[in-house]
Amino acid sequence: MIKKRDLSQEDKKTWEDYIKDPSDIYDKDKINQKENRKKRFKFDLHGFSLEDANKKVKEILFFCIDNKIKELLLITGKGIHSTNIKDTYISKEFGKLKFSVPEFIRTDLELNKFVVSINEAKVKDGGEGAILIKLKSL
Repeated sequence: MIKKRDLSQEDKKTWEDYIKDPSDIYDKDKINQKENRKKRFKFDLHGFSLEDANKKVKEILFFCIDNKIKELLLITGKGIHSTNIKDTYISKEFGKLKFSVPEFIRTDLELNKFVVSINEAKVKDGGEGAILIKLKSL
């Protein structure tokens, strides 16, 4: 085992001065955190009715556009607890947020012009129970 040499007084002083003001340290985690905050907005729609969810989505989309956020992650759930199966007048598929919200965005001309794509989220982001909306850069 090699013994480390003792630090000189000059080296100790330099180190102590540096610790007092480490202004030139690059904190990549802090920078990445700021960048990610601008890139993606996340919102959970659990508990919203179809009508309320659509209103909220419209509000959130305009918020994201105004704040130059590139992606919107909407947590919709998979619809497995949906009670629309009991009502014969409600579509079994489009009564679920995971299907109706993307359709609402696609058919709303005011919103659609800001959207690049609407996809199911990756598994780590919620998979089948989430929608990832990519927005245009303005």
